[in-house]
Amino acid sequence: MNDFYKDAVIGVMFTMGVVGFISGEFIVSTVLFAAAAISSNVEMSRRLSATASNNG
Repeated sequence: MNDFYKDAVIGVMFTMGVVGFISGEFIVSTVLFAAAAISSNVEMSRRLSATASNNG
């Protein structure tokens, strides 16, 4: 999975969370926000560890 696809999926989850929050579906929006945050943090930690290992 390339970086654009991962970023697009995270963006869609975040956007659907906002739409769910506005429409009053608070449980659904909370789950989507949490999924977007966790997947974003996991991706960033992978990128940082890869960068740190490449720099020595």
